[in-house]
Amino acid sequence: MPDHIQTSGPAPTADESPSTDHRVYGPSSTPSHPLATAPVSPPPFSVDGFVKEFLHELNTNQGVALSRSSINDQYLALASTVKNYLMARWLETGRKTRESQAKTVGYLSAEYLLGRQLGNALLATDLGDIAQRGLELCGLDLATLRAQEVEPGLGNGGLGRLAACFIDSLATMNVPCIGYGIRYEYGIFRQTFVDGRQVEQPDTWLALGSPWEFPHPEASVTVHFGGHTEKYTDAAGTERTRWVPEWNVLGVPYNYMVPGYLNGRVNTLRLWSAQATQAFDLQIFNSGDYADAVRAQTFAENISKVLYPEDSTPQGKELRLQQQYFFVACSLRDFIDNELEEGFDLHRLPERIHFQLNDTHPVIAVPELMRILVDDHGFDWDEAWEVTQQCFAYTCHTLLPEALEIWSTELLGRLLPRHLEIIYQINDEFLARVREAFPGDELRARRMSIIAEYPSRGVRMAYLATVAGTKVNGVAELHSQLLRDKVLPDFSELYPDKFTNVTNGVTPRRFVRMANPKLSELITDAIGSGWVTDLERLRELEPYADDPEFREQFRAAKAWNKSRLTDLLAQRDGIELPDGHLLDVMVKRLHEYKRQSLKLLHIVSLYEQVHSGAIAAADLTPRTVVFGAKAAPGYKMAKDTIHLINKVAAIVNADPVLEGRLKVAFPANYNVTLAEKLIPAADLSEQISLAGMEASGTGNMKFALNGALTIGTDDGANVEIRELVGDKHFFLFGMSEPEVAQLGAQGYHPGSYYESNPRLKAALDLIWSGHFSDGDRYLFDSVVTNLVHNDRFMVLADFDSYLATQAKVEEKYADVDAWTRSAVLNVARSGFFSSDRSMRDYLKRIWHTQPVI
Repeated sequence: MPDHIQTSGPAPTADESPSTDHRVYGPSSTPSHPLATAPVSPPPFSVDGFVKEFLHELNTNQGVALSRSSINDQYLALASTVKNYLMARWLETGRKTRESQAKTVGYLSAEYLLGRQLGNALLATDLGDIAQRGLELCGLDLATLRAQEVEPGLGNGGLGRLAACFIDSLATMNVPCIGYGIRYEYGIFRQTFVDGRQVEQPDTWLALGSPWEFPHPEASVTVHFGGHTEKYTDAAGTERTRWVPEWNVLGVPYNYMVPGYLNGRVNTLRLWSAQATQAFDLQIFNSGDYADAVRAQTFAENISKVLYPEDSTPQGKELRLQQQYFFVACSLRDFIDNELEEGFDLHRLPERIHFQLNDTHPVIAVPELMRILVDDHGFDWDEAWEVTQQCFAYTCHTLLPEALEIWSTELLGRLLPRHLEIIYQINDEFLARVREAFPGDELRARRMSIIAEYPSRGVRMAYLATVAGTKVNGVAELHSQLLRDKVLPDFSELYPDKFTNVTNGVTPRRFVRMANPKLSELITDAIGSGWVTDLERLRELEPYADDPEFREQFRAAKAWNKSRLTDLLAQRDGIELPDGHLLDVMVKRLHEYKRQSLKLLHIVSLYEQVHSGAIAAADLTPRTVVFGAKAAPGYKMAKDTIHLINKVAAIVNADPVLEGRLKVAFPANYNVTLAEKLIPAADLSEQISLAGMEASGTGNMKFALNGALTIGTDDGANVEIRELVGDKHFFLFGMSEPEVAQLGAQGYHPGSYYESNPRLKAALDLIWSGHFSDGDRYLFDSVVTNLVHNDRFMVLADFDSYLATQAKVEEKYADVDAWTRSAVLNVARSGFFSSDRSMRDYLKRIWHTQPVI
């Protein structure tokens, strides 16, 4: 194959279409040239056409010949080739949406944990086979180029991955959507381990180029901060308020295409990067003060530098608030100025947009929209409030009071003085309604006030979102009930119709079809391909659970996934996975309520029982436990737990007595890319949070859909998983949420469990003795002391039940056919957990918008 681009060649064949001018058009909202509205031709849809496009991108964009190109050059050229194909559909999607004046979902999220884009784009466009064959003609390997892509770490965990699943589903369902967020320059940190301790490194995901984004500096938005407000009288004689800010930054939009699955629709994810309005002072530079000459640039760019800056300091808290206001101010202004036609009557704004607040991070958008309508567009207060209340809905993702953001009025008043005034007025009018509905109940009014008075004066952002939103939803049936009954009970009494539930879901395209090709082929052979966009069709697999041949093929797919994972971990982390083990997986953000410590105590107890002679190593079910988790940089207990897990792993893995029977692996930097290999390989899914603590979970759904059985508490979406797959195919343990509440009310004393349970005491004493810390008895004192004397999440109370249920796991795993049958039924009965179904629930219960075909 020649390195250069041919300037002439044969006419396109029947399955090709000419690609003469598809690169020249940008995503213009208002075309200014007749050609800008013309259909844009995609690249040739054939192997030869794909090769021509690929070499063109390699030659012209990367500036290299094929023979001199690096793997990164080749990857960038391949990504651009696929992106060009999507671009035609993206522009057409924008045209249809504008012409139909359709109502759009504006998804406001501080996180989008996207995963790699190339594989998803190839899947959505059905270009995978063509790309692979075309690259083979060039002497290249598609898998090698896919592995070159660096995953953008723009999220921390479930919330960010959920946002990515949701925008995938909306595109697949032909629903207009713009996802809005922040283009973090470094994103979530890259986790490394040094002597078992977590060490955070910058995530330089942009270092080798990001071919999937379109920067649009000409569409930048100016965002203001600080200053003061002042009163004035407008031309009509009405007294108004103006904000006189002290400083500002530019928000530069970077567009990402979000393709639907095989439907031609491509929605938009718009991420904002902060830049200084005056980035460089030449006079200061010429005076020799080079650092001060770019001080404004450095200060501004800090806003979009890192996802969730450590906020234990006042500076960190201020930067977080700057981030939150920055991206919602950019997003609201962008939609009003660029997505609506000129002269649009903003009284009709709810007909065109519904902004979904993904947790409390974007809630400052509420006073921002009020400010835009009242101060910039001359609305009176009541008009603006009526519009605002119809434009927002709020998803709560937590039951932990400390996770419901409260911003100090001092910080808000200093950074966003006009917004604090608006919040005060919203609160005054809201409390008047509370007092009217519950006369004489001043304690209730204090409880419900958006402004908290104790321990310091602050704005309760969850309360503001609840007052302002059309709906408030939890993310699993149990979570939504607890949200109504325990987190926001006064509000659910005042606004019973506002509260609803939308159980989370995951996209089957990425997490089954793409992540698990062998299982996908098996499913498609059995029931056809329609399940990829109608996951409830997995129910048709139920009869196959009793088919010996299907079970054998199912086991073969699982074995293939394990082999693939083994190769990956050996190359990526130097971890060797033994053959024939029960693969027991616990991957999620490291937090005490998720109870990685309970899993760790199980491992330590097995180790201690073997070495005390209570059980023989030969009697252990061969098991490999895989952890994956990051701890927030300032979360000491979580980081101490990671350190302890790694120290225990080092001892267990080096023990000749346990060789072939027990192994612990903790690959660093767990992310979407690793999840796509690890989840399909898992046999057992650990979902062991304390009942009443987990909002929903989505990892639990991914594991069930990929044929892992769950050991878990009745918490979050575990409840719905168990109800759907059946008690016989789910390993339930631990206290229920009412039992947790009862134990807490009567007084929980973890020390009594430690003293009365010999197996538990032996495990904790072994850690306390310094056995896993080179004789240092104090190294992990924080972890053990916390469990024995505090144990806020009742690990010790559930220990016995957990171990008894693990024994049931081992008993079932020994019966190969029974285990496989349960695994097949987990897949067959988990179709409810598609993010497509979640989106249908949002559309019906909250957004009330329609697809645009």
